Amino acid sequence: MERLLEAPITLALLLSNVGVSLYAFTDPSLIRELSFQPRRIQKDGQYYRFLTAGFVHGSGTHLAFNMITFYFFGPLLERILGAGAFLILYVGAELVAHAVTFVFNRDDPHYSAVGASGAVSGVVFAFCVFFPLRNLYLFFALPIPAILFAFGYVFGSIYAMGRSGREGGVGDWIAHEAHVGGAIAGVVLTVLLEPRSVQVFLESFRQLLG
Repeated sequence: MERLLEAPITLALLLSNVGVSLYAFTDPSLIRELSFQPRRIQKDGQYYRFLTAGFVHGSGTHLAFNMITFYFFGPLLERILGAGAFLILYVGAELVAHAVTFVFNRDDPHYSAVGASGAVSGVVFAFCVFFPLRNLYLFFALPIPAILFAFGYVFGSIYAMGRSGREGGVGDWIAHEAHVGGAIAGVVLTVLLEPRSVQVFLESFRQLLG
């Protein structure tokens, strides 16, 4: 809990996601109202969905996975970038993630997705810019470099995107395209917000090579 108290933006975003999602679980109509629906954005100008869809989740498992991942990466990254820059990173990654999702699904009248996956993906990749070789523990046991975890996360989403397309649409409420868009935004925004991060990234590999 102490690490969250030292990272107020991470704490506020985590509580917002949990609070809105838990409330929406009791009122499914709220999920439909806040979810990312390209047709509603085009037809009715409901641009708020680019942001609100990132604060509701399709299930408790979906919520837990995103928020546990965010908890592990967010606080340290917020301390490195500062509260304001970290908020820009999070919101920027979310908006870009949904923009990518919009491009891929704007002609699907039935498409609907929710979740903070785009923003969390951006945070994970931003962390990798600073600590690409730091070991993370998959399933709390298997050590894996952060950069391999991040790319595995995205490649899995790309595979899911292709599979969803072959099956005729997305049925799990998860915007897999958002992982890809968020990852790209996370790297670009990190470099823009903290240009020295490029040097830190390269230095990590120079040390590895001796």
